[in-house]
Amino acid sequence: MTAKAHFTEPTTNYWQHFATEAELPEGSRPGDGPWRYGYPVRLPDGRFLVLPIRQLRDDPSVAVASLIANQAAIEVVDALGAMLARLLAPFAPEVVVGMPTLGLALAPVVARELGLGRMVPLGYSRKYWYEQELSAKVQSITAPDDAKRVYLDPNLMPLLSGRRVVLVDDAISSGATVDAPWRLVESVDAEVLACGVVMRQSDRWVATLGPERAAKVVGVFDTPMLAAVETGWVRRVKSGDALTG
Repeated sequence: MTAKAHFTEPTTNYWQHFATEAELPEGSRPGDGPWRYGYPVRLPDGRFLVLPIRQLRDDPSVAVASLIANQAAIEVVDALGAMLARLLAPFAPEVVVGMPTLGLALAPVVARELGLGRMVPLGYSRKYWYEQELSAKVQSITAPDDAKRVYLDPNLMPLLSGRRVVLVDDAISSGATVDAPWRLVESVDAEVLACGVVMRQSDRWVATLGPERAAKVVGVFDTPMLAAVETGWVRRVKSGDALTG
């Protein structure tokens, strides 16, 4: 039985433009809520991006603000990638590693902004020349029986071995799908300086990654877990829950 939608709507027109505070619609303005349909995040340049609110499948009384980078306008991806690159620039990486799947929309922008001519993509699709040794199993709290693995093309291993790298993804939530690629990159003798994401969703990922790795995660903005109230959504008091990401 499908749970009744509570102040959620199709995401077709989300992630397509930025707004000033005055341009934000009623119900999607900064403050303590309640928010209806969209959650506003303030970006480093002072503009806002309204993110659609999505209910959790297992508990519809809880929701998160959603970001799907490969559905965003090119202008939005470019701007968010540039903001993320500025956070990663002090680490002076030699290589940018794009995390599958949505991090691959941002990694080329970050690499370009850092003055690098290419990035190294990881992927979930196995080509016939890929080696099992250059893969890692991805654990997912939403699909515990999923046998999905993340792979590094063996032809790209020389680009990572012994190099100083940063990882790039669109968001981190539970940390489950960041942990496996992180371990894979380290297994080929690459030094992970930082993991850059656009959105840090809640704080569950801290426990998943551990304090040492968690300290290396930088983000453009943070979003909380949301709880349903009669007139919309407010910040959830209980922390530590999130979607896999």
